[in-house]
Amino acid sequence: MTRREFAAALAMTAVKLPASDSARVRARDLGLAPGVFLPGPLNAITDLAGVRVGHVTLIAGPNIRTGATAIVPHGGNIFQEKVPGGVFVGNAFGKLAGSTQVEELGTIETPIVLTNTLSVGTAVEAAVAWTLAQPGNEKVQSVNALVGETNDGYLNDIRGMHVHSEHVTAAINAARDGPVEEGAAGAGTGTVCFGWKGGIGTSSRVLPERFGGYRLGVLVQTNFGGNLTMGGVPVGAELRRSAYVPAQDDGSCMIVVATDAPLSGHEAKRLAARAVYGLARTGSSYSNGSGDFAIACSTAPSSRIRFGATAPITTATLPSDAMSPLFEAALESTEEAVYNSLLQATTVTGNGHTVEAIPIDRVRQVLKKYAR
Repeated sequence: MTRREFAAALAMTAVKLPASDSARVRARDLGLAPGVFLPGPLNAITDLAGVRVGHVTLIAGPNIRTGATAIVPHGGNIFQEKVPGGVFVGNAFGKLAGSTQVEELGTIETPIVLTNTLSVGTAVEAAVAWTLAQPGNEKVQSVNALVGETNDGYLNDIRGMHVHSEHVTAAINAARDGPVEEGAAGAGTGTVCFGWKGGIGTSSRVLPERFGGYRLGVLVQTNFGGNLTMGGVPVGAELRRSAYVPAQDDGSCMIVVATDAPLSGHEAKRLAARAVYGLARTGSSYSNGSGDFAIACSTAPSSRIRFGATAPITTATLPSDAMSPLFEAALESTEEAVYNSLLQATTVTGNGHTVEAIPIDRVRQVLKKYAR
């Protein structure tokens, strides 16, 4: 790809949509407020201090509908100050590069990158190169990049492998705090969820002071099937999208959880498990072809592991008996993030197919029908 082509690809970040798609909402605009804990100010993973999210959205011609999303856990040198992290696998039909070292050591040392299935290798190469180029890493000779994926081949020419290293690097460099673009953006550009357009969604929770006052945020890349349930309401059935079709229910979901609670890698893995369980609240069928993965990390400065340390270290960690409120927050945030990914997504046509955005007015009617 030439520089001109690359610039053009970066610039093409929006699809021309039908008028009915222009006014999208988030879950709370419809009265959907899962759980008992309140969200943070942005109701996003970026409510965690230092956590940043960046997208590169690739939309070109009739067939390219893909991209990359980067989640950066803190503003320092991540390799030199690794964050405690864990991975939980609900169903391993997928490619989560770097997960074995996270499982072994309980640390994450690069930005977390999400993309499409056939671009994982490219994203690993880019994340490694970006890490090696950071000041202070001049002598580093081993980097464990953490890259997840879902398959966007229905709307995207996935075999063309249009995500290049430059795109992944651009996504990392574009990572910012503040509101997170949701729906058909970044790694969610070409995904499908419950038969409607899926994509990127996010949500957060703030624990009451009696539970430590910690914050937790979730970001999802939704590309899976099942029978959509929203706030306990059978929305999929009401909108006649509840028939089980194996090929449509395959797909995958990537979940990233961040919290400022001080955790060990072991406790982060336990937290990641609750995020995967949270998909059940939305009606996920966890099908054979759906790779359901969650990555969780602690952003607490007191929990970071300094690269090269050989002397005994003391890091703050939350005791196991104090984890239950965080588990609840992960369940709630995952559920709401999935809803936001659907409600913010817009209709996309690509690769010879059109996937419609979930109809907001009809969802509103269904929720009203079941209101107590």
